[in-house]
Amino acid sequence: MKNYIFLFVLVLSTFGLNAQKTNFSYLDVYDLQYVSDPQISPNGDWVVYRRMGFDIMEDKATGNLWMVKSDGSQHQKLTSREESESNATWSPSGNQVAFTSNTDEGSEIFVFWIGSGKIAKISQLPFSPSSLTWSPDGKQLAFSMNVEKAPPVLAKMPKKPKDAKWADSPRITDRLYHEADGRGYIAPGFNHIFTIPSSGGAVRQITSGDYHHRGTLSWSADGKQIFFSGNRNEDWEYDFRNSEVYTVNVDDGSIKALTERNGPDTNPVVSPNGKYIAYIGFEDKVQAYQVRQLHVMNSDGSNKHVISNTLDRGVSNIVWNAKSDGLYFSYDNNGNSKIAHISLSGKVDELADNIGGTSIGRPYAGGSFTVSKGGTIAFTQTRPEYPSELAILGPKGKTPSKITALNIALLDYKNLGKVEEVWYKSTFDQRDIQGWVVYPPDYDPNKKYSFLVENHGGPILNYGDRFSAEMQLYAANGYIVFYPNPRGSTSYGEEFGNLLFNNYPGEDYNDVMDGVDYCISKGIAHEDQLFVTGGSAGGIMSAWMIGKNNRFEAAVVAKPVMNWISKTLVADNYFGYANSRYPGQPWENFEGYWKFSPLSLVGNIETPTMVLVGMDDLRTPPSEAKQLYHALKLRKVETVLVEIPGASHGIANRPSNLITKIAHTLAWLDKYKKPIE
Repeated sequence: MKNYIFLFVLVLSTFGLNAQKTNFSYLDVYDLQYVSDPQISPNGDWVVYRRMGFDIMEDKATGNLWMVKSDGSQHQKLTSREESESNATWSPSGNQVAFTSNTDEGSEIFVFWIGSGKIAKISQLPFSPSSLTWSPDGKQLAFSMNVEKAPPVLAKMPKKPKDAKWADSPRITDRLYHEADGRGYIAPGFNHIFTIPSSGGAVRQITSGDYHHRGTLSWSADGKQIFFSGNRNEDWEYDFRNSEVYTVNVDDGSIKALTERNGPDTNPVVSPNGKYIAYIGFEDKVQAYQVRQLHVMNSDGSNKHVISNTLDRGVSNIVWNAKSDGLYFSYDNNGNSKIAHISLSGKVDELADNIGGTSIGRPYAGGSFTVSKGGTIAFTQTRPEYPSELAILGPKGKTPSKITALNIALLDYKNLGKVEEVWYKSTFDQRDIQGWVVYPPDYDPNKKYSFLVENHGGPILNYGDRFSAEMQLYAANGYIVFYPNPRGSTSYGEEFGNLLFNNYPGEDYNDVMDGVDYCISKGIAHEDQLFVTGGSAGGIMSAWMIGKNNRFEAAVVAKPVMNWISKTLVADNYFGYANSRYPGQPWENFEGYWKFSPLSLVGNIETPTMVLVGMDDLRTPPSEAKQLYHALKLRKVETVLVEIPGASHGIANRPSNLITKIAHTLAWLDKYKKPIE
């Protein structure tokens, strides 16, 4: 059905029947497509990527693998299969692509031969594989997969009579981490590393023990060892912030730890010459935010040292260059994601910016890149005008070339809101604070528009100059949208991000309100037409703002934390708050947790407020949203509660839920909106 809609739009545009541009609308979300996880061939000729879109009938995101020449020619679907495909990875010779895909029996490993175009399923697995990695000789594939473990049994029940309709057996767990938002209950088991011949054959389990072995896998140059990150400490459940780099012998399964400090050491990658291992991590100082640094050590674990210590930004997605004398990596700076190269001596050269566009709902960081042996980079590129497209940067290039245009039949005929970057001073300490303003299509500066503050989640995340369906839909409905990166946001350094340590919400509130006042001073916003919304940490900030002042005409508080004491012990990540967010556990620091709970300010709220939450949210459970709604009802403040069935914390995971969230937000705000003057 979706393809028919796409072709219909294409035909109209071809014959000039859609020449009049229209504003971005709800159903346009279903026609958006974007690039994810590009993988460039070793010689740089081809790029395989996952082409993502939304199925209007199944109401979900789907992805198939496509391939294109690095000059943009010969753009084609990799296989004729219509099942979900992902995790593409090139063989060392560049003659094959391994990937995973859904089957009637579950997710399996497939291999595609470039020369013949033939495809084969080479596995028959009980659970979904991840972290596919070719051995250096191309004869084996390593991957990670869950291995079941029986749940604890506390009591032996009598055998039920034949055909009796007894209740289901109880679900029993004795694990610290036993549920996850968007996933629900986690069945007992551990992830282990396996190998399989690349031509198909027997699967061998390489690791053992009641520990998780997952994430990036990297083979040694001789193919005898696999490097990975994990935590095999005896108290690993409670030592959850810690991880080490290990090596496992492929033949006998013997494991050796190469790092030993307190903190996360992750994403080990072996250099092409086999001499070094690069990895990401930091020495844990137990604080709200720490920059992840790039480390290098010898392959035997000796000579560990940081090479990115001159860059006060978090490092991710590390890739060795072909000469083994430096690495490519990505990082966020001032709300923009970038690719850079760093030498082993620590010299950093920025290569490309505007990475991302894979977060369709809101303008969060994301995206990825890959590098050929010759240094050609393929990456996901975004701007506020379009979600991620495939871009190529040659080894000596200065300007990337965008080689796909997946949304040309849609966005070329849509009138999008202009996005403008703004900087202003914090009145608290004169720090520079960054934000963006999205103007309605056909904005007239001589008219007064309603002004909507949209607070980001995290809170230790960042918004940026990236495409956002949500911001565009608000703008299309006549709102000027302001989204800031107050203190605590990433991409401004460790000190800036850590300002929320034992202080959240704190002066980040001042930063947001200073942005509102800045926009008023510039004539962009007006005191009698202010609105506010936000989800998760953005919901916390929105609730905090209307508890601190009554300047807003209406608010929509989405999936908030209202009471840190109650939230902390019922959320799926209940074990992760003490000391890194607030000192001690809630029963040890009742006053401290309550001090930063928006519920403590609920007696001040006079703003008409919609409260919105997913009914399956395990991160900020519905009980938190209900505390705000019930308090406002008792105080006879105008309020309504919107609960979205089947939605977890990631409400936007289903397109219809994203639309539901935005439509209800606009319906509530429009009740209190004044006509454009």
